[in-house]
Amino acid sequence: MTQVQPGSGPTALRILLGSQLRRLREDKGLTREEAGHRIRGSESKISRMELGRVGLRERDVADLLSLYGVEDEGARAAVMDLLTRANEPGWWHRFNDLLPGWFQTYVGLEEAASRIRTYEVQFVPGLLQTKEYARAVITAGSAGIAPDEISRRVDLRLERQRILDGSGGPFFWAVIDEAALRRPIGGADVMRAQLEHLMDLMRQPNITIQVMPFSFGGHSAEGGAFSVLRFSDSELPDVVYVEQLASALYLDKREDVDRYSEVMERLCAVSTTPDETVDILRRIIKEN
Repeated sequence: MTQVQPGSGPTALRILLGSQLRRLREDKGLTREEAGHRIRGSESKISRMELGRVGLRERDVADLLSLYGVEDEGARAAVMDLLTRANEPGWWHRFNDLLPGWFQTYVGLEEAASRIRTYEVQFVPGLLQTKEYARAVITAGSAGIAPDEISRRVDLRLERQRILDGSGGPFFWAVIDEAALRRPIGGADVMRAQLEHLMDLMRQPNITIQVMPFSFGGHSAEGGAFSVLRFSDSELPDVVYVEQLASALYLDKREDVDRYSEVMERLCAVSTTPDETVDILRRIIKEN
């Protein structure tokens, strides 16, 4: 489990790379101390590398791959390519003054993912929000923030949504609690436009939206919102993201990922079908 505190700021790809190196070390049965000795470092350095908290040097990664028995040129090249990309700044760096370190990590993961499955309780997921809905959410949570900064935060959220456009974006599957759809964020007009926007988005082949209806009662995800991200490289582990008030958890151990994935499967099984989602959205619009 990785808990990223504000200001720590590891990039998403560094976390993925560190996780991969940790798995290779554990598969080889080596301790962090033994790995550190190979790269003329300490056990704590290996720990920081595996958690994505420090930059990784090409020489260190190459030496660790040799120590871990990774001799196949294709496998080594894939890891080194990931290292190169991990050391490159992402588009979101121009918003660094707005983003806490723990959320910079998530934006990077989001950008790299091939599939994102999310459960949301309080709000429509950020990638599906209209501009005015996003503005209302951000304004409510940003007391005392200047209007121009709120506008930049809205711009950032809309910029994130570009990953869903075109054929190269991830498959995005959202389960939204009915409470989030009935909460009048921004007023009736803003909510109506937001619900209509969800119906429009469902026409995209890479977007699936389900609703967890009130009528179902209790369910397996009562602990709150979370996301499960998968990556096109099969060597990279799935990552579970759980946001907290001033930090976030990034879980990539198999037992943790399996637990959240099972909860997500249960949610999908008991939530509305896509056709039923459209029906419930239309009903909420009509009622309000």
